[in-house]
Amino acid sequence: MMPAARATPPMINRLPPVRGRLTPGAALGPLTWFRTGGAAEVLFRPADVEDLAGFLGDLDPAVAVTVIGAGSNMIVRDGGIEGIVIRLPPAFARITVEADGIVAGGAALDLTVAETAADAGRDGLAFLSGIPGTIGGAVAMNAGAYGGETGAVTDWVELVTREGWCGRRDDIAFAYRRSDMPEGAIVTAARLLAPAGDPAAIAERMAAIRTAREATQPVRARTGGSTFKNPDQGPKAWELIDRAGCRGLTRGAAQVSEKHCNFLLNLGGATAADIEGLGEEVRRRVLAETGVMLEWEIRRIGRPLPGVSEAGR
Repeated sequence: MMPAARATPPMINRLPPVRGRLTPGAALGPLTWFRTGGAAEVLFRPADVEDLAGFLGDLDPAVAVTVIGAGSNMIVRDGGIEGIVIRLPPAFARITVEADGIVAGGAALDLTVAETAADAGRDGLAFLSGIPGTIGGAVAMNAGAYGGETGAVTDWVELVTREGWCGRRDDIAFAYRRSDMPEGAIVTAARLLAPAGDPAAIAERMAAIRTAREATQPVRARTGGSTFKNPDQGPKAWELIDRAGCRGLTRGAAQVSEKHCNFLLNLGGATAADIEGLGEEVRRRVLAETGVMLEWEIRRIGRPLPGVSEAGR
């Protein structure tokens, strides 16, 4: 009689020891702005930079690692994410004001950094108040809005790599909505250039951005922010979507915003498949109408549920 095959122990039992928190089967939907999606096989919240670096350095290289920030510009597919999902806790959100700059932890919210800089009379970071997410994500993807880009104000970046190396780099190159950071690297802190400025003018700029956002974007809806990148030339993404007749288009409980049609909404009860599928339908219609294939700006990560198409993966 053949011996019974031994079951593979759960991943949580095969991971390096940490001082932070490891949570198997953690729901990720509540951590995203869309408020939908599957679970993490294991969610890791490191205690500090050394804990994160040590864990990654000791982790089996075959284990997949996914990093999430504020969950703003992402869709977590309904089948969840295999391997380790890392989310930096509040210990990584500290902000320090310096003479000509701001040092922000990777988990610091872009809006909070902009507000801190404004309160301290530091100029050049007001644009961050118009970007949903964290500094770590903003640096990694060179996020921009209202005439500013994160890469243009980045002095240095503190990174932890997939191999467990930790250190500062001041030679990161940036391009439109991307950087040349090493694959899998995690931004744990960054120094942003912010010289002293006129507090009244900075406050006025912040107020103007807030007013513009509230007037043109569905800021109080369940959304993932700007869905598609603007093409290098020609009309902006929202104009192409509007031209293709997609304003207000729905799929399940997902909708193309009527206020700003480069935003997708969860009207309540939408699945990740609804939202991603709607985005793919928008891309199809825009291509048919204008000849332009829109490129996703929102990250789409994880697995679909069995029997659900990975539309446009």
